[in-house]
Amino acid sequence: MTAKAWAFLLLTLLAVVAVLFLPPVPQPAGYHHFADARTLWGIPNALNVLSNIPFLLLGIWGLRALGRANFSDSRERMSYGVLFAGVALTAFGSAYYHWMPNNDRLVWDRLPITVGFMGIFAAMISERVSLRPGRALLWPLVALGVASVAYWHWTELQGAGDLRWYLLVQLYPLLAIPLLMAAFVPRYTAGRYVLLAIALYVVAKGFELADAPVFATLHYISGHTLKHLAAAGASACLVQMVAVRSPIR
Repeated sequence: MTAKAWAFLLLTLLAVVAVLFLPPVPQPAGYHHFADARTLWGIPNALNVLSNIPFLLLGIWGLRALGRANFSDSRERMSYGVLFAGVALTAFGSAYYHWMPNNDRLVWDRLPITVGFMGIFAAMISERVSLRPGRALLWPLVALGVASVAYWHWTELQGAGDLRWYLLVQLYPLLAIPLLMAAFVPRYTAGRYVLLAIALYVVAKGFELADAPVFATLHYISGHTLKHLAAAGASACLVQMVAVRSPIR
């Protein structure tokens, strides 16, 4: 491996070690109490449920775009297939959770999210570092994402919920992917869409934290609903990237 690849590996190991030494991170009290609990057309928490529809549409769009996408190696499609399958499944998992929010249902919301994150992370490793480690790490990364949710749920059942590993799986790629893009030569055009997707996801997390203040200000839509829409916008950027990019010769 190159010196840059070793440095990236060291950074990843340091992130894992840091999580080991952090105290448990509990889920915030009142996490399931969303600002907008209105029932519309017989649907409880309607806007938080219905705002998941874009994920289904974008996931299907992304999977269809893969068939026409221009890849240097056809094996690279797998990571993006995992990504867009995760996006599509998020529509069902998140809608199921928001219909009746509780920890058991939250598992099915978080699982496809981690799958999608691990898909794009493996894709970026393939494209920026090397195809071989990206392909080799795809399924272990997906397993890690699933395990992070399973661990959180198990700790909740023990009465001491711990989100450390779930947060690592979701937040570390947001840091690592821009570093990969800065350190390694791109093999494809349209990389700007990845950075735009990350920016939109950061905006989505901001809306999530400001759920009640946004609803108190706007009255007709909450921060959490806007979170779904901003995250869907991030997914749309990734679909567009796959659709328009081409290999750099």
